[in-house]
Amino acid sequence: MSHIMDANLPMTIESQTAFPWLSLIVLLPAVGALIMPLLPKQENKQSYLPRNLSLIILFADFLIIISVFGRLFDPHTEKLQLVERLQWLPSIGLEWSLGADGISAPLVVLSGLITLLSAAASWKVQQKTRLYFSLLLIQASAQALVFLSQDFLLFFLAWELELVPVYLLIAIWGGKRRLYAATKFILYTALASLLILISGLALALSGDHFTLNLGELTSKSITGNFSIFCYLGFLIGFGVKLPIFPLHTWLPDAHGEANAPVSMLLAGILLKMGGYALLRFNVQILPEAHLILAPALIIIGIVNIIYGALNAFAQDNVKRRIACSSVSHMGFVLLGIGAVDALGISGAMLQMISHGLIAAAMFFVTGSFYERTNTLSIPNMGGLAKALPITFALFLTGSLASLALPGMSGFISEITIFLGITSQEGFTSFFRVITILLAAIGLVLTPIYLLSMCRRVFFGPRIPALSIVKEMDFRELSIGLTLLVPTLVIGFWPRIAIDLYETSTNALAQSLNNNTLISLSQSLNLG
Repeated sequence: MSHIMDANLPMTIESQTAFPWLSLIVLLPAVGALIMPLLPKQENKQSYLPRNLSLIILFADFLIIISVFGRLFDPHTEKLQLVERLQWLPSIGLEWSLGADGISAPLVVLSGLITLLSAAASWKVQQKTRLYFSLLLIQASAQALVFLSQDFLLFFLAWELELVPVYLLIAIWGGKRRLYAATKFILYTALASLLILISGLALALSGDHFTLNLGELTSKSITGNFSIFCYLGFLIGFGVKLPIFPLHTWLPDAHGEANAPVSMLLAGILLKMGGYALLRFNVQILPEAHLILAPALIIIGIVNIIYGALNAFAQDNVKRRIACSSVSHMGFVLLGIGAVDALGISGAMLQMISHGLIAAAMFFVTGSFYERTNTLSIPNMGGLAKALPITFALFLTGSLASLALPGMSGFISEITIFLGITSQEGFTSFFRVITILLAAIGLVLTPIYLLSMCRRVFFGPRIPALSIVKEMDFRELSIGLTLLVPTLVIGFWPRIAIDLYETSTNALAQSLNNNTLISLSQSLNLG
C-alpha cells in the first residue's frame, strides 16, 4: 500500500512565530534549574527558598502555557502551529525545531499542571532541597520538549534527558528499596531507548534523502517489511514507558518506592509520553505498518487491561495497587490507537488526559495519608474514614473516576474507545465482539479492587494508633481538588477537552486508508 501524503496532515509546517513562545515554555524551567545551585546553601531545615523559587517558575511557566494555547493556538486546524526552527548542529542535521498540534497541545497543558502541583506537593521535602527542585525543573523542561519536538534527534535527546531526573528523584528520595527500583527503571527505559534510536535513524536514512524532521519523515513512503521492523522497534521502545505487558514490571517498583510527588509525575506525565509517541511515530509516520499491526495492538491492550486488573488484586501496598491499575488503564489507550478510527484515537487521547489527572490525584492523596500513618500496607490500615473524612472523600472520588463512573472523565474516554472499535468495519464482527467482551472484564474488575481497597483502608477494623491523625490542610485540599474537579467537568462537558485535539485526531484517522486494513483476526481464523 502506498501512503499518500495529505497537505493538511498535522505535521505540515505552517509558519514561523513572531516570538519563540514554545522555546520559552521549554527553557524557562531549565533556566530556573541553573539558578538553583546559586542559592545560598540551607543552614537549617526551615529554608524553603529552593521550593518557593521552583513554584514561582513553574507557576509562571504554566501561565505562559495557558496563555499561548488559549490565545495563539487554533484547535480547529490540523496544521502544525507556533513553529520554531533553528539550525543547531547542521553537520548532523539536528535542528531546534518546535511545533504544536492538537495531539501535543493538551499534553503540554497536562504536563505543566501536574509538574506545578507536584512541586506544591513537595512542600515538606527537606533533604537536599536545591538538588530536588532543580531536578523537578529539569524534568519540566524535558517533558515539554518531548511533546513539542519536531526533530527526531531533538525528541530523542529530550526523551533521554527526562530519565535522569526521575532516576535521581527515586534513588535519593525514595523508600527502603529505592536503589533497586531506580536501577530497574533506568535499565528498562535506557535499553528501550536503543530501539527507539535505531528505528528513528533507520527512517531518517531511508528513501532518497536523509532527514530528521518529523514532517519530512511523514512525507516519506515507508512500506514493506522495513516499515514493520521500524514499527516494532518503536512499539517496544515506547511500550516500556506506556507500559505494555510484559515490559511493565518496573512500574510497580518505581511507584512503590518513589515519594508521592514523583509518583504524580510518573503516572500523570511519563506514561502519557509512551501513548503520545505511539501516535506520533507508529501511527503518523508508519501508517501502513499500523494498519497491518493494529489488531495485534488491540490484543496487547486487552492483555494489559485484564492482567493489570488481576495483578492489582495481589497488591497489599496502596501505591503498588494503583500502579497496577495504571497498567490496566493504559491498555485502553492501546485499544483506542489500535482501532484506526477517529472515535478510537479520540478516546485514546481523552484517556491519556483523564488518567493523567486521576492517577496523579490518587497518588497525591495516598502520599497525604502516608505522611500521617507512615504505612502503605493495606492490612495495617483501617477506620481512617472517621479520622480523615476529607482525605477519604478525595480518595473515593479518585477511585470512582478511575473505575469510569458515568459523569466522570474516565467513563467518557472508555466509552468512546469502545464505540471506536465497534464502528471499525475493517475488523470482523466476531473480532469486535470478542474485543469488547474481554475489555469489559477489566471494567468489572476495576471497581472490585478499587472499592475493596477503599473499604479496607477507610472502613476496615479500626486501628487505635491511627485514630488521632490530623486531617488535610488547605494546601493539600487545594491540590487534590485541582486534579479531581477537571475530571468532573470533562465528565459532564467532554467537549472542553475533545475540542482541543479532535481536528488533529480526525485528520490522523483520515490519513489511514481503512479499506486496506489487514485484519489479524482473519489471519488467525478468528472470524
